[in-house]
Amino acid sequence: MPAVICGSLAFDTIMTFEGRFAEQILPDQLHILNVSFLVPALRREFGGCAGNIAYSLKQLGGTPLPMATVGSDGAEYVARLDTLGISTEFVREVEGAYTAQAMIMTDRDNNQITAFHPGAMGQAHTTQIAARADINIGIISPDGRDAMLQHAEQFKAAGIPFVFDPGQGLPMFDGKDLAHFVELATWVAVNDYEAKLLCDRTGLSIANLSKCVEGLIVTLGAEGCEVWVAGEKTLVPPVKAAEVVDPTGCGDAFRGALLFGLEKRWPLARCAELGNRVGAHKIAYRGGQNYTLSEKQTGL
Repeated sequence: MPAVICGSLAFDTIMTFEGRFAEQILPDQLHILNVSFLVPALRREFGGCAGNIAYSLKQLGGTPLPMATVGSDGAEYVARLDTLGISTEFVREVEGAYTAQAMIMTDRDNNQITAFHPGAMGQAHTTQIAARADINIGIISPDGRDAMLQHAEQFKAAGIPFVFDPGQGLPMFDGKDLAHFVELATWVAVNDYEAKLLCDRTGLSIANLSKCVEGLIVTLGAEGCEVWVAGEKTLVPPVKAAEVVDPTGCGDAFRGALLFGLEKRWPLARCAELGNRVGAHKIAYRGGQNYTLSEKQTGL
């Protein structure tokens, strides 16, 4: 059945810095930071969390319904989704705005610095979620602040279980907002940094947060992930990547797999295992939407 994927459609400008950020940024000089990075490699890719998650879910054989906004420059992205067989039913154009743009710089250790212009994403809240017989799952990924707040309420009102995946949007919310998201959500997915921030702002431990939902996942990059259910932790081991090329979109690839498994009512640990396999495969490819999946890679 279709999965509603709330989040951004964005054009990613991806740059490669051949050194290490840590060697260029002096901790005791952060108050007068003025640095320049030489980036010999540069490319433009289709990205955004909703686009990347939808791509992953489609590769697995699922039916994604991205809910997002594009600007007057977004026709190319909409055409791509159509070509991929991904529905654009909930993709809306905002005239007079740019499609969201991410400028991502990656160093040799796969650390990233990102500048993000939201553009049309700021109007994402004007598209609403309503109950529909053929929709039984959703996800809230990074989006406009109002959209994330309203779509969470709308999912709950429509009786559609959803994953709260705040990602880089998490700093927009205070502890009260985040606690309310958790209260409304069915599952929560964060990386290890976001997990720490979520705990700091809500004043709750990961164990206690997991008791508020059916399950909580903390991804740990190359270390696999933690699956928390009712306060109990299970470590899901990593899958070794054949090659580490570009981490952009790995988390979104994981979340597409998470949705695929949840829609099939798999145990959360099994969903995470598939997510680890898909993420490890994606990292060998540049950009968030340039990989293909086979039965061998997914084990399906």
